[in-house]
Amino acid sequence: MSLPKWLFATLFIVSIQQTIAQHNYNGYNLLGIQGAISFFNINTSDLATQQGVGFGVGFTTRGAFRNDFDLIYGLHFQNDKIAVHASELAGLNTQYIEYTIQSANLSLLGSYNLINKHLSIEFGPILRFNGKMALNNSKFEDYIIRDYHTLTAKEIEEIAKFNALIAVGITSGIEHFRLSAQYQYGVTNMLKPLNGKVENSSFNGNSATLILSGTVYF
Repeated sequence: MSLPKWLFATLFIVSIQQTIAQHNYNGYNLLGIQGAISFFNINTSDLATQQGVGFGVGFTTRGAFRNDFDLIYGLHFQNDKIAVHASELAGLNTQYIEYTIQSANLSLLGSYNLINKHLSIEFGPILRFNGKMALNNSKFEDYIIRDYHTLTAKEIEEIAKFNALIAVGITSGIEHFRLSAQYQYGVTNMLKPLNGKVENSSFNGNSATLILSGTVYF
């Protein structure tokens, strides 16, 4: 992710934090540090994929908004894993080969409090800025992707740099520590840059991620 994008993301978080902090002069506004485990995959019929386990860290802010609603916004860094089925020439040594996707995620979620400060359901959009779907081991660069004759493992590293996602989840705990489970689904085509890699083929894929996280609030 380029320096201008990092600066934009930082300014975005700071500006929203100040806006909501001012709105919440009679409520609360908590800054949190979050750690997470991710279970990532791409829903696609164009590649044979296998879910991978990764991790994430980030900053988040939760503030009272109105009545039983909070607003949650944050900047999170993900290191997701995924495997794609491929083989050597002539179909030898068939196996799933591993890739890593690093990304920065901007989120702005609404939270409905079932039990104030203890149990809530959350929903809203996430903007995801991706790096490459990078091969974990360069020895697999020339492996051929399953169901294709010439498409190599190296050639599918280029994925969409930007994705929009929808998230829904549940959070429970106490005011200064919460555990959450969240499902994130990509509404944009993550594999669009692969179009043209194979003649007469159009690639389509949507990310699907389960995030299990813990957040300490200050």
